[in-house]
Amino acid sequence: MKSWLKTLSTIVLLVSSNTFIGCKEKTTNEEIKEIKIGVSVYEGTDIFISSIVDNLEELVKEKGEEGEYKFTLTVEDAKCDQYNQNEQVDKFINQNYDVMCINLVDRRSASSIINRAKNSDIPVVFFNREPVEEDMNMWDKVYYIGTQAEQSGIMQADIVLEKYNKNKKSVDKNNDGKIQYLMLEGEEYHQDALIRTEYCIKRLSEGDIKVEKLESYIADWNRIKAKGKTESWIKKYAGKIEVIFSNNDEMALGAIDAFKNLNLTSNMPVVVGVDGIEAAMKCIKEGYLTGTVLSDANSQAEKIFDISYMLATYEGTEEDKMILNRKYIRDSHEIVTKDNVDIFIDEVINN
Repeated sequence: MKSWLKTLSTIVLLVSSNTFIGCKEKTTNEEIKEIKIGVSVYEGTDIFISSIVDNLEELVKEKGEEGEYKFTLTVEDAKCDQYNQNEQVDKFINQNYDVMCINLVDRRSASSIINRAKNSDIPVVFFNREPVEEDMNMWDKVYYIGTQAEQSGIMQADIVLEKYNKNKKSVDKNNDGKIQYLMLEGEEYHQDALIRTEYCIKRLSEGDIKVEKLESYIADWNRIKAKGKTESWIKKYAGKIEVIFSNNDEMALGAIDAFKNLNLTSNMPVVVGVDGIEAAMKCIKEGYLTGTVLSDANSQAEKIFDISYMLATYEGTEEDKMILNRKYIRDSHEIVTKDNVDIFIDEVINN
């Protein structure tokens, strides 16, 4: 996967009809319209977010090859600072961008961004970090693209349930009739993190399996933080850990790093994540990660681009434009385990 994160926090990608060999030429009388799309992400080092941006760049290039429009795609990294993101939004507005695509630092700050956008009549497409419903209803040119968070939590539990039903001792290692688990959470106010945490445990309970929560920790989606906390858990709970739920793959990989670092992979618990990033797929194949719930970064990038393109050009079939009548556009998930990981490695990574 190529990385869009450079030494500078901004990338400007210009794509015009004469940029690519073989594109059709415009006559001197025809003016090529420029479409300016501004993207601000909460943290450029986030693997899943960078995957969305990578795919978005490719889509812009592909569309630019058609020669109908010149695209300016500017990607800004807010570096986990809402002040930075607000400054980036002001920049997009001052430079008359056609659409702003915002991956919020703080979902509670959406109203300020929406007010700025509304005053300048620049549509806003939020992604991955969902604003509160009240803010989404402030204006009719506000959209959210994300996933079905409840489904991801349920599917995490289903991975554990399937393993448990096949062989109880592979999960309930101490044979006490209940599952002792730890929870690695994303962020305190992140909608998807809250929902995933709730629904994976609710699903287990509905399956008539007794669960015992040992502890939880907010690791902010971060692999290093998750590794450090898991090492302390391993020492504290010495052999009692049976399942580690993680709100994303990066933290799940951090938990696995902890077991590797302490040379305890022979006593690895069930570990499940969410996202389906490349490193997680490989870890499943190696047998360390039990499973993940795929969030398709390419599909989300396609939706971000399609909506941005229609908002900027007013083009598209009537069926395509129907999506503009919806404020929320959500992708579904898929379960990935060792049984089907090769399929997803081929489809998601190799392609």
